[in-house]
Amino acid sequence: MNTMIIAIAGGSGSGKSFLAKNLANSYPKKKILIIEQDSYYKDISNLDYKDRCKQNFDHPDAIDSTLIESHLKKLLSGETVYSPKYNFLKHLREKEKKIKQCPIIIIEGILMLHYIRLHKFYSLKVFVETPEQIRINRRMKRDIYFRGRTKESIKKQYYSTVKPMHKKFVQPSKSYSDIVINGTVSIDKSINKIKSKVDLETK
Repeated sequence: MNTMIIAIAGGSGSGKSFLAKNLANSYPKKKILIIEQDSYYKDISNLDYKDRCKQNFDHPDAIDSTLIESHLKKLLSGETVYSPKYNFLKHLREKEKKIKQCPIIIIEGILMLHYIRLHKFYSLKVFVETPEQIRINRRMKRDIYFRGRTKESIKKQYYSTVKPMHKKFVQPSKSYSDIVINGTVSIDKSINKIKSKVDLETK
């Protein structure tokens, strides 16, 4: 089986996950799957909860990119892998998720274009560009409703780590993209822009 891997990157709150899910929904379920960078935060279970909360989760070193590389390599070879699942409330890895090879794999996360050695696996590199204020507002809503955070903690984290890491690592990775998606346009327009490339490659 030939597998096409689509990497989707962009700032926190840019709309990467929303784009990935809607793109996946435009294909038959058995044809496409999504791998989330956030599932691959390094195992820091050796630290107590307070120390885990202090980690810089937006730095490239926070991600187990070696494990991602190993899993992509195995999937392209037709092997089954077990992806970790991350608990954002506890900052811990939990039970694993079984992943099998399929024709199209989307891997999404803020740093997915930063790791140069992963580029060899990608058939298409996408960067979602969204204005900062929109990204902050989206992150605020997500972290309050889905990750149990307070407004104060979100703002503190954003300005101490998220924004500096975006400027240093995420935004520069845009230069590696094949397609830049405007995170403020209609989702259908964004999907069509990507699908025109994907469908051409998978014919």
